[in-house]
Amino acid sequence: MALWFAALLGLIQGLTEYIPVSSTAHLRVVPALFGMKDAGAAYTAVIQLGTLAAVIIYFAKDLIALPHAMLKAPGTPEGRLPWMLAVGTVPIVIAGLLLKKHIEGDLRSLYVIAAALVVVGIAMAVIDQTAGKHATRPLASLTYTDAVIVGLAQTLALIPGVSRSGSTICMALLLGFTRSDAARFSFLLSIPAVAGAGILEAREAFRTLGADAIPALAVGTGVAAVVGYATIAWFLRWLGSHQLVGFAIYRIACGLALLAALGAGYLASV
Repeated sequence: MALWFAALLGLIQGLTEYIPVSSTAHLRVVPALFGMKDAGAAYTAVIQLGTLAAVIIYFAKDLIALPHAMLKAPGTPEGRLPWMLAVGTVPIVIAGLLLKKHIEGDLRSLYVIAAALVVVGIAMAVIDQTAGKHATRPLASLTYTDAVIVGLAQTLALIPGVSRSGSTICMALLLGFTRSDAARFSFLLSIPAVAGAGILEAREAFRTLGADAIPALAVGTGVAAVVGYATIAWFLRWLGSHQLVGFAIYRIACGLALLAALGAGYLASV
């Protein structure tokens, strides 16, 4: 893979991982538009480590404080949060292991991605305009049941085109959490899942792509980290006074355009 293209994929990963438009969908579609081979689920999982680094750095103070609160004040919301993140991660671990072959295979079809973009876009618009307008719960009110429900929503992100942040933020809005707190929990919940997937898939990426892919992986991951940090900072500020409907419209437009391109034969579905 050319380094300029690796940098482009890293840019796309950084821009799209934490906004609800599906980074996996974009990383699958862009190579197709350039007439290039799909880099694969393993490559995607590895460069996600760049955006993982971004979210860890952004929430460093929180992540440092959480273990202390867990030991010193286990009954407080901060003390319970690490356990809730662990509980919320269990569903995607189970689903990821059970569906691994499909995630790396038929679910990466552009038809699946287009359908997911449109369907989730419509759902996002409806949820944001209904539950989102009345969401007032703070993150401090999170329960273990809430964590499991949002964790189950996160499993939908295994389908390219759904979006991890989109599915978890929408579910948190349905549970009554404010947009900003829904996004904060979504980002924190992504840390163990992305870390696990990236570490597990690193070996597969090197085996599939070869040692020559190391520079491309390094460039893509580095660019994703820098751009991802800036995107997180912007998105959390933006959510304080804006709705998600713009992202929903973008998703629907992209999904319909992708279906049109596939139907006209401009793109191959696999």
